[in-house]
Amino acid sequence: MVRNIMTILLVLAGLVLTTPSRGQHAFQHGEKITFTVFYNVIGLYVNAGTATFTTKETTYQNNDVFHVVGEGATNTKYDWIFKVRDRYESYFRTDNLKPLKFVRNVQEGDYKRYEEVVFDHENKTAVTNKGVIRIPASIQDVISSLYYARNIDYNKYKKGDQINFNMFLDNEIHNMYIRYLGKENIKTKYGTFRAIKIKPLLLKGNVFDGGEKMTIWVTDDANRIPVRIESPLTVGKIKVDMMQYSNLKYPLTALARVR
Repeated sequence: MVRNIMTILLVLAGLVLTTPSRGQHAFQHGEKITFTVFYNVIGLYVNAGTATFTTKETTYQNNDVFHVVGEGATNTKYDWIFKVRDRYESYFRTDNLKPLKFVRNVQEGDYKRYEEVVFDHENKTAVTNKGVIRIPASIQDVISSLYYARNIDYNKYKKGDQINFNMFLDNEIHNMYIRYLGKENIKTKYGTFRAIKIKPLLLKGNVFDGGEKMTIWVTDDANRIPVRIESPLTVGKIKVDMMQYSNLKYPLTALARVR
């Protein structure tokens, strides 16, 4: 039902644009954002799980980095049906947001997987559990890409514009895009926001049919945090709402009304 909670939240990937300077970052040390995942298969949305993202500044291989941890879990009342405990980590540089290390440690029912990816941007390689893979200069992992995308100035784009990006996932480089759909107000479980509306290209798989079927709304302010994600699934449909936040870098001025 919700075995891909983190995948659902991480499809908002990084865009291949000019790297922002440190002062332009939309996030900071200590930021924490929590989402609730709602699943609908019979006409009624149920609280199926949560996902939380935390950000810290630290060092890795003598580089100043942001260490972001994304954790997803099913609601405990549904664990007897299908238990999910996923943890994703990314270490990416504070100056250019390029990833240096990515970790995925997932438990989804009887399925367990642990993997590490170490990025060598000087030699344009990624070292994985399965060997060494050549990468382009603009590559992001699924966590770093989300935070890279939060720095994008969408005011530079027209409604309908398609923006390309590269993402490293499952030992492959995926050439994808995101489509900008303009701005609108969106009412969520938390409240009503002024938002930027986008649609990412999805890869066809066990959960998604592929194509431009997912819609994401991010705050139309300096934080650029996702507040609503909606998508049909191969069975049922999903809705994800931002429900808690702390230590944002900027005031959440896009919040028009708290529910």
